[in-house]
Amino acid sequence: MEQLLQQIEEVKQEMAAFEATNNEQAEAFRIKFLGTKGVVKGIMGEMMQVPVDQKKEFGQLLNSFKTFAEERYEALKNGLQSAEEQSGATDFDWTLPGDATPVGTRHPLSLVRNQMVSIFKKLGFAVAEGPEIEDDWHNFTALNLPEHHPARDMQDTFYLHKNPDFLLRTHTSSVQARVLEKQKPPVRIICPGRVYRNETISARAHCFFHQVEGLYVDEHVSFADLKQTLYFFVQEMFGKEAKIRFRPSYFPFTEPSAEMDISCTVCGGSGCSLCKHTGWVEILGCGMVHPKMLENFNIDSNKFTGFAFGMGVERICQLKYRINDLRLYSQNDIRFLRQFTGAL
Repeated sequence: MEQLLQQIEEVKQEMAAFEATNNEQAEAFRIKFLGTKGVVKGIMGEMMQVPVDQKKEFGQLLNSFKTFAEERYEALKNGLQSAEEQSGATDFDWTLPGDATPVGTRHPLSLVRNQMVSIFKKLGFAVAEGPEIEDDWHNFTALNLPEHHPARDMQDTFYLHKNPDFLLRTHTSSVQARVLEKQKPPVRIICPGRVYRNETISARAHCFFHQVEGLYVDEHVSFADLKQTLYFFVQEMFGKEAKIRFRPSYFPFTEPSAEMDISCTVCGGSGCSLCKHTGWVEILGCGMVHPKMLENFNIDSNKFTGFAFGMGVERICQLKYRINDLRLYSQNDIRFLRQFTGAL
């Protein structure tokens, strides 16, 4: 027993004198003294040789010995960590510039929509918004599309299953209906927002997209006013060199109706895949507000006239930034979005 106690004391002195200047030396201490075949494990194995009447006393001594070894190992590790921190603090050059913080940017659709809104605000248009879940009256019937009107087939609508009288709006014209319901002429508004149609997703179409629609109702409003408004918009958005043409068309809530094309921004009008080699790209539909629509809101169509127009933000964005796939707008690809840092 005396020999074992002397061995324990010698090992404790050796552990107390052990110094570690790096992690490898600290690990060497652990292996030598606390490892599976280490000194502490070997000494504790001598417990079998201790007489029964001394096992309790000797067991406490061995536990204290093991605790001493573990605490010494922790002290070595903590000493190394403190040395590293002090070394790092000393070596750090506080005069170096800080790391740049990544700055986000607006989505390209938001950039273009905001620019569109800004252009029309210059002409005195106010911004109006409405719900994306709409009822049949405001989305269709009030806009001169009664229940069995064939023009309803032009729009593949998402109806709510539990109540088919409600739907995801197919255009922001429903906002125009809500404004005319509450406000008497003069009315001059634009309606930006997201709309939904049940279409197959592809590079040229999506089940949701964004529109900016405009409405102006007052006395003596003419088609010439509509044309000059849209001329101003195109020149502000695409530049003075952009050319414009109008083509007759049909919309149930306007009469007469037209579609407006601009010269292709990619090929300059010489012909390419975007404009299908015609040199022109359609960007919006427009026309004079149908008298029936005005009468739906108790507005005297003999006294008041108006014009309306609507365009897709995605199409304007496509022409402005030459984006060839509509799916890029909603895929959240950071490589695509980073291109618009600092735009506008």
